[in-house]
Amino acid sequence: MITLLSGNEAFARGAYEANVKVVSSYPGTPSTEITENLRNYPLIYAEWAVNEKVALEVAAGASLAGKRAMTCMKHVGLNVAADPLMTLSYTGVNGGLVIIVCDDPGMHSSQNEQDSRHYAMFSKLPMLEPSDSMEAKEFLIQAFEISEKFECPVLIRSTTRLSHSKSKVELKEQKITKEGNIEINPDKWVMVPANAKKKHIIVEERLKQLQIFFETAEINKTELNSKNLGFICSGIIYQYVKEVFPDASIFKLAAVYPLPIKRINEFLTKVKDVYIIEELDPFLERELRAEGLTVRTPKRPICGEMSPDIIKNIFLKNKKTTKNIYNDLPARPPNLCAGCAHRGIFYAISKLKLFVTGDIGCYTLGYLSPLNAIHSCICMGASISMAHGIDKATDGNYSKKAVAVIGDSTFLHTGINGLINAVYNKGCSTVIILDNRTTAMTGHQDNPATGITLKGESTYKLNFIELAKALGLKNITTVDPTDVEKCITILKEETNKDELSLIITTKACLYADKSVISNPHSIEWDKCTGCKLCLKLGCPAISFNIEENKASIDITLCTGCTLCVKVCKFSAISEYTTNDD
Repeated sequence: MITLLSGNEAFARGAYEANVKVVSSYPGTPSTEITENLRNYPLIYAEWAVNEKVALEVAAGASLAGKRAMTCMKHVGLNVAADPLMTLSYTGVNGGLVIIVCDDPGMHSSQNEQDSRHYAMFSKLPMLEPSDSMEAKEFLIQAFEISEKFECPVLIRSTTRLSHSKSKVELKEQKITKEGNIEINPDKWVMVPANAKKKHIIVEERLKQLQIFFETAEINKTELNSKNLGFICSGIIYQYVKEVFPDASIFKLAAVYPLPIKRINEFLTKVKDVYIIEELDPFLERELRAEGLTVRTPKRPICGEMSPDIIKNIFLKNKKTTKNIYNDLPARPPNLCAGCAHRGIFYAISKLKLFVTGDIGCYTLGYLSPLNAIHSCICMGASISMAHGIDKATDGNYSKKAVAVIGDSTFLHTGINGLINAVYNKGCSTVIILDNRTTAMTGHQDNPATGITLKGESTYKLNFIELAKALGLKNITTVDPTDVEKCITILKEETNKDELSLIITTKACLYADKSVISNPHSIEWDKCTGCKLCLKLGCPAISFNIEENKASIDITLCTGCTLCVKVCKFSAISEYTTNDD
């Protein structure tokens, strides 16, 4: 059967066909849908872990037990999982173990552009890179075979375009594989120095054997067409090159590490001019030049994602290229949703002009005008640790006390450690956990604080208040973030204390709990003075009519959160009725 699947859907299908038993992941665009789609395959145990490190360790445990296991994450998630990754390269595996990492060239939803191919070299593990959905499925199946053949984890790299683009996929039956039992071999799995020294030698020898394997592996393909023009490329870039130069010769890399040097050299002898085209870092270029191979490397942007148009502009500078219609579209800046539970607390923070260390989540948008309520955002969980550092650096000057803002899922990801550290080291920050009862940024996934598993089953619901008490916090307050005056009062009280305090906002994301949505509101123009105070909320439902000098509310966007009612000084906003003008 042939069907149309996205790259992420195809990865999930590949896990089913490869007889994977355990998948543990943390959501992160563009990788999220892989694990979400595993709900369609009841025979696979799949879960959301609290972070990527834990997810990889869960998968490693399943591998030790003799079962095929997988974990999926975005590129910055691999940073979090790097600790176990490096040592798993030494221990090796029992059941096959595959790590799918999805890079985000162009930073569509990420805080940096990171090329995960470096992790393959760093960890001395093989990495495959598919170029379409069919290969996503097939490469995943082959990755498990390679993992078990060489007794090591295998990395698969995807990118945003591959993960979210759709192409034809042939569905096959599940392949029944031989499963092992738990491996009782302490010398292999206990990485004390004496064992690790021996394993390092094995890792280096394995890398040589992997390179020999990839020299003859059919997944690396030579397409000989033109004798004058050729390209070396991999992944989605292969599709771009084929589109722009359909008659060129191509050496298509499926294994981007270790590279099949002999086959590439053979390709170079058959084509006159061979160029390397790759996205982000010059990874292939450096590797091939280090091997003494002569390849052409056109000047290309190292920042941002590649496209067929960019490739055309590189090689066909004097010829007409396709017009980029996106340059003519009006800008659509990101914004917190109308009725977002975070808007009220950010408005209060902004009004008090507090210095705020932010974190990774949709609430990071509180940085934008007109709220301007966040002053830093580095990585998952950094807000609490950075606020603690700021307060220690100001020598107890509490007039400059820092406020850390972090979401519920991000707090569980890596924020807990920062809070423990702040308590232990007698911090004085004010920490705000924005509990909107979902992992909103990546598509509203559940987490330990929602009480629901990936499979939709009820489980223990973590209580932030009890957790904070157990950690040793004395000052714990909850507040409805849409109650602006209450937020301002509590923020003043907690930031004036000379010890650590915690504020927990308690309002569900309207996409997680639609019961928070109420009747829309509208502006009573005869009462509106045009003061523009409501515009300072940054709500996309509110606009301003310059000609009339009046604010206006789009009732199709308004969710009835009543924040604008609470900030309006002239009682000019009320619940919408059909009689309103």
